[in-house]
Amino acid sequence: MKMNETRVKVFVALLIFVTGWLAGHSAYLMYPAANSAAYSAEKEVWAPEGSRAGIGQEPNVLLSSAVSGTVMASDTIQKIVDKTGDSVVKIETTQASRYGQSVSGLGSGAIISKDGYILTNYHVVEGARQINVYLTTGKDPVSAVQVGASRELDLAILKIAVSWELPYLNLGDSDEVHVGDWVIAIGNPFGLDHTVTVGVISAKSRPVTLDNQVFEDLLQTDASINPGNSGGPLLNLRGEIIGINTAINQEAQGIGFAIPSSTIQQNLQILMSGGKKVPWLGVSMREMTQRLANYLGMLKVEGVFVNAVYANSPAEKAGIRGGDVILEVNGTVCSKSADVQAVIQAQKPGDPIVIKLLRDGRTTVTVTAVLEEIQG
Repeated sequence: MKMNETRVKVFVALLIFVTGWLAGHSAYLMYPAANSAAYSAEKEVWAPEGSRAGIGQEPNVLLSSAVSGTVMASDTIQKIVDKTGDSVVKIETTQASRYGQSVSGLGSGAIISKDGYILTNYHVVEGARQINVYLTTGKDPVSAVQVGASRELDLAILKIAVSWELPYLNLGDSDEVHVGDWVIAIGNPFGLDHTVTVGVISAKSRPVTLDNQVFEDLLQTDASINPGNSGGPLLNLRGEIIGINTAINQEAQGIGFAIPSSTIQQNLQILMSGGKKVPWLGVSMREMTQRLANYLGMLKVEGVFVNAVYANSPAEKAGIRGGDVILEVNGTVCSKSADVQAVIQAQKPGDPIVIKLLRDGRTTVTVTAVLEEIQG
């Protein structure tokens, strides 16, 4: 009898041990960043300090990513909207109808530079003889001019003149986006200013026909997009533009489309130049962060991170690689992508530029790239 009792006690103790071991390893599988110093810096999102999985985790956590180890707290969306909302504008247009009467239009746009460049859809401003932009900082509209436009891409660039620096949004990399990633749409549907909707990327590279025109590479999302949202930004959880909302499927609910930022990035300089010859380096960049610097093993936060290098570009020919950090261009210290662009835009196609890089987080490399004319 005593022998049986002993066996039962041993069995129970063993069962408790195995249960605890499995629970611990399940937590490791769910939250790898809490158990390892390695994580994907490319997947970081805005979240309160200490809310990374397993590190002072709070009870209001909504979801976690087993791939990146990041979490989205209940106030993540709110913080992104607070940070980006002032960079989204309402656009009103006035057009002349065939009967000589004025017809008004409504859309949205995203400020992409501190000096007043605004990205929107071509169809929002098509045929407009007057374009007014409404900022969150005032009730009165600001008159805008169209700098460049492409019907084929359904993209347009506007410019407003103000005496102060404007908040603006950075372009993210839509090539990094995965189906199922969370996104945020901000716009002015039906004239309702700064409406925020949240959803996920439902599909990528969707071919869609709009007004007898075929778009081959749109992002599909279930974030609500309604008339008036056109031209507004589709944001990732870093608050970056990964798309410009352009269309909804009138025959279905929860199906909207956006022009990917990769398409925008490739054509942005041409649109902003109004057709002038534009020098091109051929890199995709993003701002440096403390987490990314730590991931690269850098001693401090500096420079601009090179996301990718386009094939057969001046950058590739010069030996620049994805993962490099641009420290200087022609002796100018660069801390954001706008700094790099400013130096490049001061040149012309055919000019050589000297670029100082940080490679593998430690090694300094200097290369010379010959700028080429950007092709649409």
